[in-house]
Amino acid sequence: MQEEKDFINELLEPKTQNSAFEKLLRDYQKPLYNHIRNIVINHDDTDDVLQNTFIKVFKNLKKFKGESKLYSWMYRIATNEAITFINNKVKLNDTSSEAMQINIIKNLESDVYFDGNDIQIKLQKAIALLPEKQQLVFKMKYFEEIKYENMSEILGTSVGALKASYHHAVKKIEEFMKSQ
Repeated sequence: MQEEKDFINELLEPKTQNSAFEKLLRDYQKPLYNHIRNIVINHDDTDDVLQNTFIKVFKNLKKFKGESKLYSWMYRIATNEAITFINNKVKLNDTSSEAMQINIIKNLESDVYFDGNDIQIKLQKAIALLPEKQQLVFKMKYFEEIKYENMSEILGTSVGALKASYHHAVKKIEEFMKSQ
């Protein structure tokens, strides 16, 4: 924990801020990209959300109180940015979240950054039909293997509620996969 506090001080100190932020980018860019990509699906949208995430992290570092791990705080920002991005896109396109998700998944087949097969696309379709919270919990647990305790910090939800969401999501996905 002391190591993290020292690092945060380096991020806040003008003399060490640039090198510390470069380290932050090196350490967190790829995991945050993967996390955001699991939520927004599209590569270009993911890049936009990732950039917004790091801008928010940089601007709000002074407000970070250290009540959670830096990792959890950044993931919470990334999650909120991704959800906000999706909600704005839904409003802009005047469609439902589900319809937009299905449309994005249809475009996956031509996405050069997606190397999945038919089963993975089918899985993405099943996930798109889940309620937003179940989608998020499933993706964080299944794809990123985030522990419930860390997920609880990131999402501000109890471990029990997260386990229930994941269980319901898995059941719905299994039903979808069997019916196709």
